[in-house]
Amino acid sequence: MSMPLPKLRIRLPLKPALMAISAACLLLGLWGGLARMGWLLPMPHSNLVSQHGALMLAGFLGALISLERAVALDKRWAYIAPALAGLGGLAISLGLPDVVGRSLIVAGSIGLVVIFVYIVKHRPDAAHGMMGAGALLWAIGNVLWWLGTPVFQAVPWWIGFLLLTITGERLELGRVLRLPREIHLLLLGLVAVFVMGLLISLLQFQLGIQVCGAALIGLSLWLLRFDIARRTIRKTGLTRFIAACLLLGQIWLGVAGALWLWMAGQFNAGFGYDALLHTVLVGFVFSMIFGHAPVIVPGVLRRPFPYSPVLYVPLAALHLALVVRVLGDAAHHAGLRMWGGLFNEVAVIGFLMLAAWSVLRDRPIVQPIILSTRAT
Repeated sequence: MSMPLPKLRIRLPLKPALMAISAACLLLGLWGGLARMGWLLPMPHSNLVSQHGALMLAGFLGALISLERAVALDKRWAYIAPALAGLGGLAISLGLPDVVGRSLIVAGSIGLVVIFVYIVKHRPDAAHGMMGAGALLWAIGNVLWWLGTPVFQAVPWWIGFLLLTITGERLELGRVLRLPREIHLLLLGLVAVFVMGLLISLLQFQLGIQVCGAALIGLSLWLLRFDIARRTIRKTGLTRFIAACLLLGQIWLGVAGALWLWMAGQFNAGFGYDALLHTVLVGFVFSMIFGHAPVIVPGVLRRPFPYSPVLYVPLAALHLALVVRVLGDAAHHAGLRMWGGLFNEVAVIGFLMLAAWSVLRDRPIVQPIILSTRAT
């Protein structure tokens, strides 16, 4: 009589795997960004340069935000959205036909919209509604890009996705302040102005960018005045670090708004375009990522994010390098822009390395694959 064969049951580390895909898109996008600025680097594929923005905004940020929402929702089907967005980014970086990567990213963004429809249905509030509207902006921008619209015309929609997601998260985390209803209405009105600018950009692109710029200034002032970071900057340790990241990002958002108003005609290419994009994407978005990482990582990976004052080093480098980069853009000085952009990326990678070391120093982030036997 033969012995029954054991069954192998494999538990794959889904969340770390999706974070790894997102991180791969980030590193590939950063590599392509350096080449785009003029650094002579080996390029496995030209897509790393030409699709730098898509890799960063969809493959990295889109997948990461989708993963955060999937973890918060705690439904297995929700992980389809970050998987599709991340795989779309990888498809772009590998040089697969454009339609493959773009279709995966469109599908991933639609998946994020579905996630928020479910969330808003069960927890209807302004914060989740704003983040859901941001997901819809991402999907619209991706569809425009999929249809062949020039990337610079899709970018404001992608930025709208990040803006509404971050602002919605700040609104959610700031509930303890119990702000008056009229203050919330003011925020919603500023968001509505930004969305109106996006719609206008479909017909009159420059005018639409200027309307969006005015909204960015208003949102910057609202966050600086009413966000909880204004109070927590008086605390110590990790709480103060997070607040410093948020306040610096909010200041850069206002700078970006002023540039969008002033230089809207340059929102397509060149030095001006570099400044218009990266004051938002580096100054605001990445500063907010630095500040939200200590909150997001424990929620996604179920492990603490220990604080170290060394975290201020990449934060300072990020903002000082961005000042150099914007000055280079203003002076049409390619060298300043290149060195500023390089140290922007060094700061991002340095922060990620510090964050990974902080989280991993006790035990590995990816648990070994668990093999268990069970007799039939």
